[in-house]
Amino acid sequence: MNDILPAETPTWQFLEQTVSNVLSSYGYGEIRLPVVEQTDLFKRSIGEVTDIVEKEMYSFDDRNGESLTLRPEGTAGCVRAAIQQSLLNTPQRLWYAGPMFRYERPQKGRQRQFHQIGVEAFGVSTPDMDAEVILLTARLWRQLGIDDGVELQLNSIGSTESRQAYRDALVAYLEQHREQLDDDSQRRLQSNPLRILDSKDPDTQALLDGAPSLADYLDEESSVDFSRLCELLQAAGVPFVVNSRLVRGLDYYNKTVFEWITDRLGAQGTICAGGRYDGLVEQLGGKPTPGVGFAMGMERLVLMLQASGVDYAQGQGADVYVVSFGDGAQTQAVATVESLRDKLPQLRIVQHTGGGSFKSQMKKADKSGARLALIWGEDEVASGTVAVKALRLQDRPEEGPGQQSISLADLQDTLRAMLAL
Repeated sequence: MNDILPAETPTWQFLEQTVSNVLSSYGYGEIRLPVVEQTDLFKRSIGEVTDIVEKEMYSFDDRNGESLTLRPEGTAGCVRAAIQQSLLNTPQRLWYAGPMFRYERPQKGRQRQFHQIGVEAFGVSTPDMDAEVILLTARLWRQLGIDDGVELQLNSIGSTESRQAYRDALVAYLEQHREQLDDDSQRRLQSNPLRILDSKDPDTQALLDGAPSLADYLDEESSVDFSRLCELLQAAGVPFVVNSRLVRGLDYYNKTVFEWITDRLGAQGTICAGGRYDGLVEQLGGKPTPGVGFAMGMERLVLMLQASGVDYAQGQGADVYVVSFGDGAQTQAVATVESLRDKLPQLRIVQHTGGGSFKSQMKKADKSGARLALIWGEDEVASGTVAVKALRLQDRPEEGPGQQSISLADLQDTLRAMLAL
């Protein structure tokens, strides 16, 4: 579980603001959810025989003996909230962001506390809704400047009935080759055989080349919907690859599933994944309500943004550093600076605190990265002026590094001019 330090947070803030802007433009409203839910919620939604529930959840008993869990994903909690708060009487477009928790091997882009942005759309069963959630992610990659490094993979896993028929055929095939399967796949053969399609073991993948195809077992409605989704994405100019082995790891999915993957992060290549879950609301106690959504891993997106070489901290440092000597000068500085914050709210001002010599304060002013220093001493207090010193004005080299004395009445206009505000 990692700290995110001040040098890193500008990249996170850029990502969060860009996501918020894109989702708002599509009509999605933010919902803020608790990080702790009843353990049973995840057993009922994710599935008791999934790796998440069996191995990865942080669960504990509270003082009343009730089993609670730090959320390992966001969809179940969002559905629970939508049911409890009676949000599903009309179609809903929702999004959320925050930490999730899974006890798994830490690796690049994935810690035991990690962060996700999730989107959930309820109340529409047609493939144009599937297309919307995929199209908005494609737009987000363009806004973030990483669209050239991602690939969209699609599949349809069909209805519950057609998936069960395929499951039976797959198990019958794999039982004949049980000894050739890797250990994880042997364990999943009875509990969650579709996950074997997602095995990373090369021998198991080679064995699957001869396995029945999920596409051959799709019900007609799922097949028609998937064809329509592909048509809509093609019409919008979003390229994709149909991956017949893409199944997703959670029990609640049906019909469309998708992943956005990248080759820029090594083995952990999925940055966004989701699909349709038309039975989940009813499964968790609500009225039958279709749903589709996705989650994106923020750590992985931050890694991609950092690899782009853009300095997201640029322009976020101080504009002005305030230096003062003596109580009278400090009193004048504090009063004037607070007035400046009212009149120029976009101005980023760092007020020196803790005293010190002129030399030490100016060193700190320079180290702060500020473009200007405002300097108050006894002379400035007596004359109603302030000394303005240019520290770095690369965009206005004609200003030079000089120092000038400005009346307090002219200070606001001088700062506007020197900093191009």
